[in-house]
Amino acid sequence: MDLNRLIDALGSQLPPVMRWAGSVARRMRHFNIALEGKHTGSSNTDALTLADLTVQELLVGALRDGDPLLRQCRIEAEETTGDLTRFATEGKYTLALDPIDGTKQYRDKTGNGYSIILTLRSPETLHYSLVFVPESGPHGSWVEVARDRVVCGPDDPSRSAVDVLRSLSPRKGMDASGGGAIQGADAPRSPRESKIYLIGFQQHDRAKAELVTRAGLTGVPADDCPGCLYELLARGDYAGSLIHSPNVYDFPAGLHLARVWGGDALWVHNREPVNFHKLWTDERANMLRLPGIVATSPNRAVLDTLCAVARDWNPVRYAE
Repeated sequence: MDLNRLIDALGSQLPPVMRWAGSVARRMRHFNIALEGKHTGSSNTDALTLADLTVQELLVGALRDGDPLLRQCRIEAEETTGDLTRFATEGKYTLALDPIDGTKQYRDKTGNGYSIILTLRSPETLHYSLVFVPESGPHGSWVEVARDRVVCGPDDPSRSAVDVLRSLSPRKGMDASGGGAIQGADAPRSPRESKIYLIGFQQHDRAKAELVTRAGLTGVPADDCPGCLYELLARGDYAGSLIHSPNVYDFPAGLHLARVWGGDALWVHNREPVNFHKLWTDERANMLRLPGIVATSPNRAVLDTLCAVARDWNPVRYAE
């Protein structure tokens, strides 16, 4: 399969559909659309709305009806809606969808950081990521990672979505002064560069965040995050994440950002780079997940600190 053609197809065909889906999500948020369906005990995981199902239906339909090459990919979507059987059951490349990342915040109207995420990966790494944050700024905002190019910026509905993305200036990892590339272990740390997003530790997210803070970074539990993690990472406002058994629908966008900027996502217990060869099914949440605890950052010094802090934490998500 031609990877460059695949990336080009996604970059030209998905942005307008994602913009439409964002408009649908904004409109549906005005109504009571909460649904039952997940029972893990985590409010962030269990939140589900009709918007999740509707947005996924739109995105899956667009992928199905787009370049025929897209149907040769496997597809992993957080929900069950859409014509998922039209896609390959085996193959090197996988499309992953999170129709509403941040559903709890979306449903409860406690913030505007929810987002729509699509990624393309192989078993080893990421190749394309597109994130749209419908209520970040007046018209929403974008994050796109393609090949070695990262862009992040506001949408402009007076122009096509593709034109907006092509006009955004490529970004580099931020240094302490707000410009320039992060230089691995020698990178300076300003307060805005030290924030670490934590999620997946069940009722212990806040306690784990405090341990990260004691180690010299700034741990931020998911419930306290003010916006979309991937936009915050792309802007340089967050230094990374520490996630217990991350799912395959949104986490890969963070991994992609980190690797393009010279960092990585590592399993904390052995500091090996994350791959997607071994996944497990979380039947409580009906999700595919990576095993164990994963530290992600474009800054190698931050990765060292996170791995040191969390290396002895329990790698079992539901430790009962």
